[in-house]
Amino acid sequence: MKRGSGATASVWMGKADVPSRPALAKDITADVCVVGAGIAGLTTAYLLADEGSSVVVLDDGAIAGGETSRTTAHLVNALDDRYFEIESMHGEKAARLAAGSHSAAIDRIEAIVAREKIECEFDRLDGYLFVPPGESTDVLDKELEAAHRAGLTEVERVSRAPLESFDTGSCLRFPRQAQFHPLKYLDALAQAIEKKGGRIFNQTHAETFKDGAPGQVTTNKGGPVVSAGAIVVATNTPVNDWVAIHTKQAAYRTYVIAMKVPKGSVTKALYWDTTDPYHYVRLQDVGDHEVLIVGGEDHKTGQADDADERFDRLEAWTRERFPVAEEVEFHWSGQIMEPIDSLAFIGRNPGDKNIYVVTGDSGNGLTHGTIAGILLTDLIQGRGNEWETLYDPSRISLKAAPEFAKENLNVAAQYGDYATAGDVDRVREIAAGTGALIRHGLKKVAVYRDSHGELHKCSAICPHLGCIVDWNSAEKTWDCPCHGSRFDPYGKVLNGPANTGLGPAE
Repeated sequence: MKRGSGATASVWMGKADVPSRPALAKDITADVCVVGAGIAGLTTAYLLADEGSSVVVLDDGAIAGGETSRTTAHLVNALDDRYFEIESMHGEKAARLAAGSHSAAIDRIEAIVAREKIECEFDRLDGYLFVPPGESTDVLDKELEAAHRAGLTEVERVSRAPLESFDTGSCLRFPRQAQFHPLKYLDALAQAIEKKGGRIFNQTHAETFKDGAPGQVTTNKGGPVVSAGAIVVATNTPVNDWVAIHTKQAAYRTYVIAMKVPKGSVTKALYWDTTDPYHYVRLQDVGDHEVLIVGGEDHKTGQADDADERFDRLEAWTRERFPVAEEVEFHWSGQIMEPIDSLAFIGRNPGDKNIYVVTGDSGNGLTHGTIAGILLTDLIQGRGNEWETLYDPSRISLKAAPEFAKENLNVAAQYGDYATAGDVDRVREIAAGTGALIRHGLKKVAVYRDSHGELHKCSAICPHLGCIVDWNSAEKTWDCPCHGSRFDPYGKVLNGPANTGLGPAE
């Protein structure tokens, strides 16, 4: 599968291939235009098509070629942001709605798998939350009580997780979590959309968005136009506005390794600890053996370039706790959008009538994407949904003000990069297959030397809000440290909020 959002490959990319669809070649109309062919976009398209709506899906890469292909595919109602934190921020009712929506998302995926007869290794299993050695278990007491108040009454405290290799100590068991193979699921979902009359176009960049009745999406630098009664922007982070959502969330890179283990040597379950950043663990069958998938070591996008050290720390952590682990077969990173108040943004784009957005996955992208499909289908069809206010993109949480200030002060500090030196003084210092920033007078230039030794130069200024990008050695991308926009070595945009590539070097 083409590695659309970076140079590394996940275990899913190595074990599945999703056929590409043709590019959009002419103007078309539809009831709904969905931009983004990941879990959120395809689930929304599937549910709308199932109700008889005509649907067009656009993606500038391949189906599931973005962040959905880089997930670890935990399907959980045990959220990364604790229930006692959500309850403190939003109230007990909101915590119940959050728990109910994620539980409903897992149920909906299970129902779609059964209905469409999708072979994607969907499996229900337990999840276990434990604290690092020597740390207080008070957080488990608080989370157990909050989870019960949120309606997850089957969550229980147990003496240890079912692992022989190390003693987790007292932990929480979350029953009826799930896992699956995300690319096999989305490949089948795309086929089901097309059987229901939906149309999917790849290699088609949505350039401009116009609200109205109908709304319009213009593609490929003034190319074909899609006219639709509703537009859904499901692009990991919205690319249709400049500020409305982006000051309320932050982009983080997270790192993952998949290590070979003998079949049956590790109890099949989901595992998470409470380290900050936390570790998350699951198993995946790959034929004659299994791989233990372990993630963590997060940092803000564009604000570190030490992936090898982070992969090494993940491997060391894993080997200490799972001595059966053999060689690392896959390693990759992915992008997480962290909202300042712990809840995703799903609904009408602020200020628009017929444009809808989904973002703020907070590490639970597959259930949030499925929640988006359910909620946006209801909103577009004119139905009420009890989750609407919870995930409203226009919401303002006064209790999140300190986190809002912290994240935006961090963004402001990144503009200091205009005054710093380049990464290297001369282009001859840039090795083949790598990139670096070069200062040229008062400006910085992003320079990449390809495998043949040829230099490719771009402006180092992110076209979103003007921050200076940084080189990501692991993924071979230019990453913006302000709001998480990412670009390939030649400056082509890969991730929003930027929706155009890096400009030419001056």
